Amino acid sequence: MKIVIRRLHPSLRAACAAAVVLAAPAPALADTVYPSKPIEIIVASSAGGILDTIARTAAHGIERLGQPAVVKNLPGGGGTIGTQAVARAPGDGYTLGAVATSHAINPSMYAKLLYDTAHGFSNVTQMVELTNFLVANPSVPASNLKELIALAKAKPGTLTYGSAGVGQSNHLSGELLQQDAGIKLVHVPYRGSAQALTDLLGGSLSVMFIDALSAEPYVKAGKLKLIAVTGLTRSPAYPDYPTLNESGLPGFNGNTWLGLVAPAGVSKGIVDKLQAAVRAEFEDPAVRKRLLGQGVIPVASAPQEFSAFLDGEIQRWAQVIKTAGIQAN
Repeated sequence: MKIVIRRLHPSLRAACAAAVVLAAPAPALADTVYPSKPIEIIVASSAGGILDTIARTAAHGIERLGQPAVVKNLPGGGGTIGTQAVARAPGDGYTLGAVATSHAINPSMYAKLLYDTAHGFSNVTQMVELTNFLVANPSVPASNLKELIALAKAKPGTLTYGSAGVGQSNHLSGELLQQDAGIKLVHVPYRGSAQALTDLLGGSLSVMFIDALSAEPYVKAGKLKLIAVTGLTRSPAYPDYPTLNESGLPGFNGNTWLGLVAPAGVSKGIVDKLQAAVRAEFEDPAVRKRLLGQGVIPVASAPQEFSAFLDGEIQRWAQVIKTAGIQAN
């Protein structure tokens, strides 16, 4: 039997190819061509801060996907203004949001938050963890956590601690310290950490939780005393500094973090692409070395890991706020 093979006319071949493409599920097709235009990263803080810096590092990694990644700063409202803009954007992967620990705190601080932190986003990755120090003015007669707790118990309500404002992460770290150690400190809120640090150096404040990058030069110069570092384990950036966890408060964790989110509804394929691009950037040896030198620990966790971590953070800080009796706005 003779088999006859006929070639399809070019126009018919094109039509068949188009039919195959059209038959593909829409999300799968979108994942394949993503990104096909610039990506915007909304940063819920002012330019020049640590969240802005880390967002721009992530943007550099995302540009490995072949399109520009443009950072847009939308500060205000404790991070809620920028985050709300992300929540309202289309779930197509072209709008992302850089968020901080306040993302997990705000559900307990704002009674009428206009988005759902737990379910209103596609979580991409926890980008980094930030090392924080508990430091004291040199006049405070305590050189370690044990001595500080003993002093606070001997003179309840006399030691002061500053923060960047009510509900800010270093305020809540102070509340957590009081709850775990069974001590009473006097909270002095400021509008940002800069003036609080100035007053701590001047002796108007006793102690303060503050980011390592800001505090370490003063610790090395003897102008502040390091009481302990806030992570569960010693920071790879400061391996010689003890943690509160190992110094008498098991389980204490006052480290903060920065993450990347997208609006709800972004496909898993696109989320995975974004996370892989960010991970590649933060795993770059030069980038990792630079960040560790600033007290910043690269993480770049998987999306599902970040989601589980965020759920835990929301619950953890909600309990601290409830126990402290802090009222939502």
